[in-house]
Amino acid sequence: MSRAPLWRAVVACVLVVTASLLTFTMSPRLGLDLRGGTQLVFETRDSPMAKADAEATDRALDVLRRRADALGVVDPTLVRSGERRIIVELPGVLDPRQAAQVIGKTAQLAFHPVLGQATGDPSEQPEAGQGSGRTPEQPEAGQGSGRTSEQPEAGQTPSPRATGDGSKQSGADLVLADESGQRLRLGPAMVSGDGVTDAAAGSDPQMGPGWFVTVDFRDGAAWQELTGSAACQSPGDPRRRVAIVLDNEIISSPQVDPSVPCRTGIPGGSTQITGSFTHQEAQDLAVLIKGGALPVPLTLIEQRTVGPTLGAQAIEASALAGVAGVLVTALFVVMVYRLSGLLATVALAAYGLLSYAALLALGATLTLPGLAGFVLAIGMAVDANVLVFERAREEYGRAPRRGLRAALNGGFRNAWSAIADSNITTLLAAGLLFWLASGPVRGFGVTLAIGVIASLVSAMLITRVLTDIAFVRAGPRLSGIAAQGRVRAWIDRRKPRLMVRGRLWLAIAGTVVVASVAGLVTHGMNFGVEFTGGRIVEFAAAKPVTAETARQAVTEAGHQAAQVNTSGTLVSVRTGQISADDVVGIEQALERHAGEVTKQRDELIGPSLGEELRRNALIALGVALAAQLAYLAVRFRWTFGAAAVLALVVDTAAVAGLFAWLDKPVDGVFLAAMLTIIGYSINDKVVVFDRVRELWQARRQARLADVVDAAILQTVPRTVNTGLGALFILTALAVFGGDTLRDFAIALIVGIVVGTASSAFVAGPLAIRLERFSKQPPPRPPAPRERRRTREGSGAVV
Repeated sequence: MSRAPLWRAVVACVLVVTASLLTFTMSPRLGLDLRGGTQLVFETRDSPMAKADAEATDRALDVLRRRADALGVVDPTLVRSGERRIIVELPGVLDPRQAAQVIGKTAQLAFHPVLGQATGDPSEQPEAGQGSGRTPEQPEAGQGSGRTSEQPEAGQTPSPRATGDGSKQSGADLVLADESGQRLRLGPAMVSGDGVTDAAAGSDPQMGPGWFVTVDFRDGAAWQELTGSAACQSPGDPRRRVAIVLDNEIISSPQVDPSVPCRTGIPGGSTQITGSFTHQEAQDLAVLIKGGALPVPLTLIEQRTVGPTLGAQAIEASALAGVAGVLVTALFVVMVYRLSGLLATVALAAYGLLSYAALLALGATLTLPGLAGFVLAIGMAVDANVLVFERAREEYGRAPRRGLRAALNGGFRNAWSAIADSNITTLLAAGLLFWLASGPVRGFGVTLAIGVIASLVSAMLITRVLTDIAFVRAGPRLSGIAAQGRVRAWIDRRKPRLMVRGRLWLAIAGTVVVASVAGLVTHGMNFGVEFTGGRIVEFAAAKPVTAETARQAVTEAGHQAAQVNTSGTLVSVRTGQISADDVVGIEQALERHAGEVTKQRDELIGPSLGEELRRNALIALGVALAAQLAYLAVRFRWTFGAAAVLALVVDTAAVAGLFAWLDKPVDGVFLAAMLTIIGYSINDKVVVFDRVRELWQARRQARLADVVDAAILQTVPRTVNTGLGALFILTALAVFGGDTLRDFAIALIVGIVVGTASSAFVAGPLAIRLERFSKQPPPRPPAPRERRRTREGSGAVV
């Protein structure tokens, strides 16, 4: 064995051993859609006191992290996304109501002095600066009645007159109702939520059966001064009270205990908020106070809740689809390429090991669409091996006396160009998904990118090492390289002339586009809540539920306009912006009509986020098409680039029209499928046009139609074998992958079939017709040194 193959073998061994160690020593990080839990996405808003910039969002993130820790959630994940968004993942939390209310509460806490009882119009609140302007010392929130009132939803912006950030103000009075409904006139806040160092719920049998909240303050001297000032007022005087305001509502207004001396106050900076609290109310209030005041208000714009049962089913279905698809693909590759195919199958196993280890090493979160991307990348790994073996067959057929090793080396050398094209276009789609998509779809982009890189390593390194070793003693027939292949043999016998019927192929393509547009016009796109905003909830019943029964239950719950679909025991309810309490009401109504039900999925998308996702989806598709056009225009002729992009329009229109006619949901997973189709389809067209360019360089006087015919026929074996390998994987996903992955697989199956056909029957005829308007001369023949390195996709004998 030469020095270069030995070097490759050492690198391959190191990679496989390292991947094995990572696999057996690390556990995967599963997304909430696989392990169950709730994901909340908050967006910060500007307030009169602070601007919602990156710094404010980071400070809010710290507050939320302390609250999540106080809730006792195991392994919560909180990260900032962009400048204004915070993503909170709470594993195991299946009821998002408490989490959203406690973690996302704006919690703008402040302690105000009471200036007296409000007079005049109860609804009138003085504007900032219209009060007395005198700031009396604040009494201790000691021993009064303080039952917490109902809290506003996370995201409600407090009144501009509220001192929500806790900062001291001058000359600002506030009129609010206390616990009994009596309206009090409050002075500016003297102590803020930022001044709280600790808070805890407790109970004392000697004080009664109720619960209280103990609060410790950072500035003990200031607190002592405040309580001493309030103690100077006579018992029963409203000015002896202190108002504890949370989000512009008085949650407690106790009086200072009569035992506190005037002007002396209580030393130590600690107090108790007492009253008719329940244990849960006291605990929630302690979490909010201890967490601190958020610097800016938050709005809940997205929520995803997935039950653990659904996640386990998704993992099982994806694993089954992956095993079935890999086994069928491996059998197919072995049948076609014999020993080479067997070695490629071993390399595919190494691909799976490398990509899985890369996910572990990077700490990437594995989501449900990510599993689909992982399985789909197997088909792309097959494509790289097929490109090498087909090119090696051509090299061997050109010069069989040079032997198998020379043909194989030529195959790897000349296949590199097309493999690089395939990886670049697919990585482009993966990058667009990562930057423009959201939620689990980003996981698809990450795993797809990792899979593409791993497939490159497995095909160009591991497969090469294995074939270098095995081909030392392998015979031509056993190797699979010397065989011509049935597809190529059939083409050589029939020699079809496809471009003679170019107008017919374009007419058929036009018919497909018209049918797709008709479906889009008459039926419209069934946009999911990701693009429209709203809420979608899925329940699993103990027994099959009819659509009529489910609709009746949802209507009784007060949601007549909701869309209700059933499939066996699965009930899907899609509504507008309803609350978590409304979801509980729907669940209870279903239980009355259909028996026990379990919530499996709950997604809430705010209207602003839905509009943003729609815009980003269009941007992603537009950028993908523009990038592909620019790539083809630079690498090939503008006529080839324009023909390829027009053919891509046919591909995407066919898939979109099919989903419109079938009323399939169009969501983030559909976007992932469309971008993948664009990447796969453009790669197929690159191979065809690369072959056209090579043949045209050698036959400058030949008719372009004849050149295109020859190029298409010479690339058919690679196209068929690669397409079948991908279709095996996708068929397994469609059969075993569940509803979400099934729609994803259907979109890709249709896209790959249409995309492969359009490369020959749409892009080819269009290029011929566009070339009539081009003034560019035919491409020049390559220099003699370049001819010896014919690019993959060419395969022409020049």
